[in-house]
Amino acid sequence: MLKYRIVGANIILSLLFISAMANALAQDEIIYDDSIKVGAELDAQYLDLLKDKRVAVLGNQTSMVGDIHTVDYLLDLGIDIKKVFAPEHGFRGVADAGEHVEDGIDSKTGIAIKSLYGDSKKPTAEDLKDIEVMVFDIQDVGARFYTYISTLHYIMEACAENGIPVIVLDRPNPNGYFVDGPVLDPKFSSFVGMHPVPVVYGMTIGEYAQMINGEGWLKDGIKAELSVIQIRNYTHDKHYQLPIKPSPNLPNSKSILLYPSLCFFEGTIISVGRGTDQQFQCYGHPDFSIGSYAFKPEPNEGAKYPRYEGKQCFGANLSGITIGNIRDQKALNLSYLLGTYDFFKGKEEYFLENKFFDKLAGTDELRLQILDGKTEEEIRASWQKDLENFKLIRNHYLIYE
Repeated sequence: MLKYRIVGANIILSLLFISAMANALAQDEIIYDDSIKVGAELDAQYLDLLKDKRVAVLGNQTSMVGDIHTVDYLLDLGIDIKKVFAPEHGFRGVADAGEHVEDGIDSKTGIAIKSLYGDSKKPTAEDLKDIEVMVFDIQDVGARFYTYISTLHYIMEACAENGIPVIVLDRPNPNGYFVDGPVLDPKFSSFVGMHPVPVVYGMTIGEYAQMINGEGWLKDGIKAELSVIQIRNYTHDKHYQLPIKPSPNLPNSKSILLYPSLCFFEGTIISVGRGTDQQFQCYGHPDFSIGSYAFKPEPNEGAKYPRYEGKQCFGANLSGITIGNIRDQKALNLSYLLGTYDFFKGKEEYFLENKFFDKLAGTDELRLQILDGKTEEEIRASWQKDLENFKLIRNHYLIYE
């Protein structure tokens, strides 16, 4: 086995491009299971918990029961919804990543909306003073740096402090079929990674809520009064195609499956296609001159000020890779990260000065390993002990096979 990485990254990236195009010709043999029923659809299991109660809903554009928003669905059933709480990207899911989201009023129902991605990320006692039960219904994508699980933490903590039960309407995890990546070091805890879990943790949002409670991760070890409305006909190996994009820059299944591997680029000088129609399905940089793929970021929904706006970027297009090919790897793909680093001439500029990469990785070890020229095999080996320990903890909270 070679100890050192091959530095001919121009060859690596070209091969990735060729591979992606070749895979475009392959038939995707993924079978979509229409029998899966998300928790929100199974109202017989939770309506009695909401009747004659003052209810709040934490939701966004993915909070749907068929083609009806969960808020509208519950209102039609006579549930008294007093307030809506909104996560990153807002209640309707159109705000940029990281964009400050204001409080407001839902134009359709007239219900007050409290943003948890604005001046505060945790509801106050005042926010919850007229609430008797909290419903959490958001589609997660199963990557630690996707902030909906951090919002879940703060919702559970605030409700626990104020004696309010939390009901999680569970939804499938499209990246729930594997567990991989470095486990977060608490020294690097932030809103893009609060808990000691790997980058890909292989749990639904309901299972994850049980782990937050069970592991005592809430402030002072308090526990929320938690109910999880389970998904019907779901296992972690099943591929679930999200009917609605979970955020503006994850427009389809391929972007969602590539996201855990490509999001590391957000802590580097590499663009992941924000400002194009291939978000998280391509990557590149103006100084790359390899391959035949080029893109020019321009402002669009979810990317008002995209990186390298108006500049031609060169790199790799991964949109031709099949869903089956991505899932078969059952691992983070580090070749994108290692290949671009090896190719980029200004290595001292590759990682952003703000060390956002370390927050995404949950540790500074990955960045230091890359700087030190470690191979992918050496990097993966350094994760294994922590991953095995995490899997033992995870087993206590799994609901589905």
